[in-house]
Amino acid sequence: MKFKPILIVAGQPKSIFFEIFFKSIRKKKIKSPIIIISSLKLLTSEMKRLNFKKKIKLQNIDSLGRNKINNTNINLINVNLNYSKVKNINMKYTNSYLYNCFDIAFKILKTGYTDKFINGPINKTSFLNKKFLGITEFISKKFNVKNNAMLIYNKNLSVCPLTTHQPIKTVSNKINKKKILQKIVLINNFYLKLNKIKPKIAVTGLNPHCESILKNSEEKKIIIPSLKAAKKLGLSVYGPFSADTIFQRENCRNFNVILGMYHDQVLGPFKTKFEYDAINVTLGLPFFRVTPDHGPNEKMYKKNKSNPQSIINALEFLDKN
Repeated sequence: MKFKPILIVAGQPKSIFFEIFFKSIRKKKIKSPIIIISSLKLLTSEMKRLNFKKKIKLQNIDSLGRNKINNTNINLINVNLNYSKVKNINMKYTNSYLYNCFDIAFKILKTGYTDKFINGPINKTSFLNKKFLGITEFISKKFNVKNNAMLIYNKNLSVCPLTTHQPIKTVSNKINKKKILQKIVLINNFYLKLNKIKPKIAVTGLNPHCESILKNSEEKKIIIPSLKAAKKLGLSVYGPFSADTIFQRENCRNFNVILGMYHDQVLGPFKTKFEYDAINVTLGLPFFRVTPDHGPNEKMYKKNKSNPQSIINALEFLDKN
């Protein structure tokens, strides 16, 4: 097979995933075969509702995804789903269905049959039940990966939060030299592999203006020593920069990536700048795991108004790599 298949877990049943997925494959020709793990009943129901039924050919394949794979059809691994329970918002049942979908995907990924994986948006609060901070950590645990990073990628500028879905009051306790250096190395290796370049990485401070009235600030105690250690390894890191100015056009244009100390410190300005023109890439896994850079957005379900750009970017990214 010339192109390894792109394996997709469709994600939350009552979400915008199928809408943006159907829009994306109608707009873009993907060379890689697509294997989607989902309920046949759910998928065909969404096809009909969104009037895509005549535009997409569908074929069932076995749970290992190895028979009759091609890139002219959507290759489906069917997972049983009681749709009435989903309609009645039975989250326990919905989560069980999602776990089944992920289990199938993980088994396929562990065989090495493909190294390209997308999962549709998931309601993290319900699905993870406080056991993990996010899907990044959930998947990393399944593959025994302790050193990972969440990179929100755009070819012009990317961001990476040092802490992901960490409550703000606990962020300062989760910042340390080892973690900062690990993220910088992961980012550097990703860009070397993907674009054959050593990225220029800007690192923010934690405190406003990188200053604190406290005796020992995180900048002086942790962040600056971490950057010195990274520079000794030959990595192109700069900072710490004040988070309120680093995203100004003249400042961020000099960098490939901005590493921030917490989620909204970098994702807020990044999404204002790029909106849906980005993807979420998990660094550190033994395969490419990419997701659209947004959640399930249940409020937009059935409105058929959602922007598919992020899933288009995700498919194009995996198609090229």
